[in-house]
Amino acid sequence: MKILMVCLGNICRSPLAEGIMRHLAAGRGLDWEIDSAGTGSWHIGDPPDPRSVKEARNQGVDIAGLRGRQFQTTDFDAFDRIYVMDKNNYRDVLRKARNEADKAKVHFLLPEEQEVPDPWYDDALFAPVYKLIYDACKCITDKA
Repeated sequence: MKILMVCLGNICRSPLAEGIMRHLAAGRGLDWEIDSAGTGSWHIGDPPDPRSVKEARNQGVDIAGLRGRQFQTTDFDAFDRIYVMDKNNYRDVLRKARNEADKAKVHFLLPEEQEVPDPWYDDALFAPVYKLIYDACKCITDKA
């Protein structure tokens, strides 16, 4: 399975999702390829937000080595499933879809099209966002 996690800047939510999913998949012996990207280009090559790195580290997950990149149309070819964090990400990714097969790969990370809040402007959100992402990733790996 090849999974791509997508948020706006690829420095807060999607690196957390990438790190958590890698951690859980490895723990279950799943040979999955997991990556993350942002719909925007502001943070290409940047490390994750220090608050995301700290929260992940507190939970035993290392994301410090990840670097931001922007979502590309070719990601539809490279990944089986593309998980987005919110409605804007969903819309932006679907805009790059070339056909129905591309669109079928795009899903919200949380059930019922719930959004993962962007913690960028609120330090207090990093721990609850970690938990939301962890629970969603655990649900996905539990079904494997």
